[in-house]
Amino acid sequence: MLKIYIIGLAILIIAIIANGIVVKLGLKSWYDFIELLSAHGSSAFTKINIIDYLWLFIGYPLVLGLGYLMGNKVFQLIFD
Repeated sequence: MLKIYIIGLAILIIAIIANGIVVKLGLKSWYDFIELLSAHGSSAFTKINIIDYLWLFIGYPLVLGLGYLMGNKVFQLIFD
């Protein structure tokens, strides 16, 4: 259970940092994308550019996956 908590905490910290960086770079976050979907429905898919798509569907999952790896490594360093 502690391992899951540490990994979850690492993913959360990485997600917060990633979202902060994305805002500074002017890319769409998932929050922005959900707002577009709420306001415009399926036409929201035409309102974001390719860089935003790459970030949302490739970059962000990759960054969160790295958060998992970091959390797992921290757990191993502390408890193994």
